[in-house]
Amino acid sequence: MKKILLIATGGTIASGYTEEGLAPKIAAAELLQYVEGYREFCQVEVASPFSLDSTNVCGKHWLELTALIERRYDDYDGFVICHGTDTMAFTAAALSYLVQNSPKPVVVTGAQKPIDLPITDARTNLLDSLRFASEDRAHGVNIVFGGNVIAGTRAKKERSKSYNAFSSINYPSIAMIRDGRVVFYIEDKDRLSGSVTFYHELNEGILLLKLMPGMDGMVLNRLFPYYDCVIIEAFGVGGLPEYGRMPFYPEIRRWIDAGKLVMMATQVTHEGSDMEVYQVGKAIKEEFHLMETYDMTLEATVTKVMWALGQTKEPERFRRLFYETINHDILLKEL
Repeated sequence: MKKILLIATGGTIASGYTEEGLAPKIAAAELLQYVEGYREFCQVEVASPFSLDSTNVCGKHWLELTALIERRYDDYDGFVICHGTDTMAFTAAALSYLVQNSPKPVVVTGAQKPIDLPITDARTNLLDSLRFASEDRAHGVNIVFGGNVIAGTRAKKERSKSYNAFSSINYPSIAMIRDGRVVFYIEDKDRLSGSVTFYHELNEGILLLKLMPGMDGMVLNRLFPYYDCVIIEAFGVGGLPEYGRMPFYPEIRRWIDAGKLVMMATQVTHEGSDMEVYQVGKAIKEEFHLMETYDMTLEATVTKVMWALGQTKEPERFRRLFYETINHDILLKEL
């Protein structure tokens, strides 16, 4: 029987009603009382490094979770993290970079309704997660939610209230869970080589800037002192406008000359960027040798930049790290 560590971090799944609204209240051990069926296939122990609404979760918490998993890695067959849904995709992506090449599963789950309500998705999601973490074929970081298993770098919360809140973006789901059975669509555990690797550094000096019609390049001038990298969410397949009192081009030159990163992404959820298509993208990409994110999610992009910049600021090494495929995060990329 597999031995699983349940790591409770708060979130809606563990929340109760207060005068100010929902807030985490239910302890880790109490969560298990609502899913007694797990005893048929695994043993579970609990840990609770923090208890937060996931709006308050950030890089230091990802590092704390990584350190906890590393300390307890040899003691368990798998890990299930209960987490709020709002930043769950960021946490799953971050852990994909901080815990690499793991033959043991690290599952992130949560719920849209607290686990103690009569009607809730929490009990199903938690039991499914424990079941998936107990599978011999499971490995690496994944989100389990609404019966779907999604690679940690491919998840996005697309619905704010519905039980099917998360989708797998530009990549198939890893598996589905129905009626207590796990059906795998992608099985690649045999491709793992070497041992698990843990990382302990992140650079949080990153800004995600959403382009909007009429935005002036002056915004980059004002952000310059505060960030090491700006990721610009452009329109469509990628490009930058040429209007404004201060166009984007000279500001990008200033960032690049100072050794800072400017990266191009797209606001469009599906199918990714391709800056070579239009003049507004191709010219600026060629002039500044800009990197783009292709089919990656924004959550994976942000956390991968944090991770890669935590390892190096040398431009070519950073480029190699960023374009290395990790946990299915990028298919289309520069060679």
